[in-house]
Amino acid sequence: MSDEGKAGWIAVSPWIIGFLIFTAYPFISSLYFSFTKYDVLQPAQWIGLENYDRLLTRDRLFPLALRNTFVYALLYVPLHIITALGVALLLNEARQMKGFFRTAFYLPSITPAVATAYLWIWLLNPNNGLVNNTLRTLHLPAPAWTTDPFWTKPTIVLSSLWTMGAAMIMFLAALQGVPRDLYEAAKLDGSNAAQRFRSVTLPLISGVTFFVATISTIASLNVFTQGYVMFDQDGGPENSALFVVMYLYKRAFASGYFQMGYAAAIAWMLFLVILLVTLVQFWGSKHWVYYESGER
Repeated sequence: MSDEGKAGWIAVSPWIIGFLIFTAYPFISSLYFSFTKYDVLQPAQWIGLENYDRLLTRDRLFPLALRNTFVYALLYVPLHIITALGVALLLNEARQMKGFFRTAFYLPSITPAVATAYLWIWLLNPNNGLVNNTLRTLHLPAPAWTTDPFWTKPTIVLSSLWTMGAAMIMFLAALQGVPRDLYEAAKLDGSNAAQRFRSVTLPLISGVTFFVATISTIASLNVFTQGYVMFDQDGGPENSALFVVMYLYKRAFASGYFQMGYAAAIAWMLFLVILLVTLVQFWGSKHWVYYESGER
């Protein structure tokens, strides 16, 4: 091996070592532990598929947590895309203070999630929160955001939409990359604003839309912080805010459990669900995502 090749390996060796220690080893060991009974205090005991059998056939909370997670994702992902795209469209047409508003909308996305969750706990407090006090002043119904099972998931969705800044930036960049002459040609053909948006804008930003939809779906299926901070590990009223990752955490670290093997099985089930959903998204993208080459 040449000196240049050795220098290259030396340069990347810290990354390789870090990957092996902090990614590859935990990944493989979690798969092994998912087939064991392991509580940290005693050596792991091999039990084969028992954790998975229990998870799929006897666990009452896992199907509930999975359903809560999917409901949250179905609410969050479309609203996240619509909100981020709507703000990007407004900023794209702005003539003044575009940089200020772009920064203002982006900043919440880099705010620590725990701090954001506590802010929304205060805003949505059913008794004296700012939102409900405003609604009462306007003589409108004031929902029990954090105590009514019907409102728990919308509450978490609302707090999560606060961090749409990164998606907004991506949509804004995509909108600024749409050739202006295409809009002019559409105008000459008699298209109105809605028709131009549907026939010009949406196809040309479909690649970014697909990317945002994919990463938003993965993030929503891994939701944890907002639910844990706002409703604790118990999952809120009637377990209506118990999500899969929260349930995993509860089984692994809550007092009286420490079921690391069972938690590893939950993690791998979630991994398979996310993988399946992502593959379906990529398959579906062939029918609506357009690229400059004209391929789908």
